[in-house]
Amino acid sequence: MKRFIGFIKKEFYHIFRDKRSLFILFGMPIVQILLFGFAITNEINNVNIAILDHSKDATTKEIINKISASKYFSIKQMLTRETDIASIFEKGHVKAVLNFEKDFGQNLIKEHKATVQIITDATDPNTANTISNYVNAIMQQYQRKINRDITTTYQIVPETRMVYNPELKSVYMFVPGVMTVILMLVSAMMTSISITREKELGTMEILLVSPLKPFQVIVGKVFPYIFLSIINAVVIVMLSIFVFGMPVQGSLFLLALESILFIISALALGILISTISATQQTAMMISLMGLMLPVILLSGFIFPIASMPLPLQIISNIIPAKWFIIIIKGIMLKGVGLQFIWKETLILIGMTVFFIGLSVRKYKIRLE
Repeated sequence: MKRFIGFIKKEFYHIFRDKRSLFILFGMPIVQILLFGFAITNEINNVNIAILDHSKDATTKEIINKISASKYFSIKQMLTRETDIASIFEKGHVKAVLNFEKDFGQNLIKEHKATVQIITDATDPNTANTISNYVNAIMQQYQRKINRDITTTYQIVPETRMVYNPELKSVYMFVPGVMTVILMLVSAMMTSISITREKELGTMEILLVSPLKPFQVIVGKVFPYIFLSIINAVVIVMLSIFVFGMPVQGSLFLLALESILFIISALALGILISTISATQQTAMMISLMGLMLPVILLSGFIFPIASMPLPLQIISNIIPAKWFIIIIKGIMLKGVGLQFIWKETLILIGMTVFFIGLSVRKYKIRLE
């Protein structure tokens, strides 16, 4: 019995001595429950909207104040012309525009009915539906208030219009996200595993003492995955067009360039992971937990980033997938050119250069 208890003590000792085991046992559950608990939500908070008020009377001002006071919406801009609506959606600054008709207050009093148009960006159909429902709820609340002590019923009629995805097809949301996940999976994870396998088998040293330069060895290892990732991107776009009927409103050439940029960024991340991974299993775990989960949860692929707590919103800015999804949606669904997505493109270029530089530096340190 003493031997058995001693064996159990030894096992506990090994577990508590191994920092990696302690992190998997205690750290990962805490991180996952916090991440899933805060990131996964169907609610919206502080969603940026714009207002186009043709009436500018006391009634519309009161409604706008109620919307502004709610935790669900943040008024980003007050528009002055109908033509500004398309531009603000293309820039991606807002998720919805409320368009109050002319003489809104007078129509409500004289005709007992007034109309407000709720225009939403339906590239994310779930968020668009939620925004529309929340605005309707605020309008109904105001309507009940003004009808409380009178016999005549005043009616506010909301007219909902979904732009870029009027039929609210979920495939419009999933194609950019799935494309991002697959490119990250093939480029980053497969590259890190491929290079780590060479180190694990002891063949990397043989390759490095060959006539090829270390840089050429690394490029040679990752080049096939660039080719395979491009094929994957082409297949996804073709399936989305011909099978799911998803339109490509913008330039296919620009889409191809942005996709190659993201692929190179993911490859650099894969090389970086391989420098800190001793085995293929470790490389796969880091790729899955360090790349795949953030891509799914914090990129805006499924859950709106604006509704997440501020710390998660800040963390999402360092995830390349977030910026790539904005770029894809802009090109495929909105038909915008580089003038509207130049900021996201520059951020992606900066990240790519940083990851490549860090990967090269790490490899030089390992070779020394």
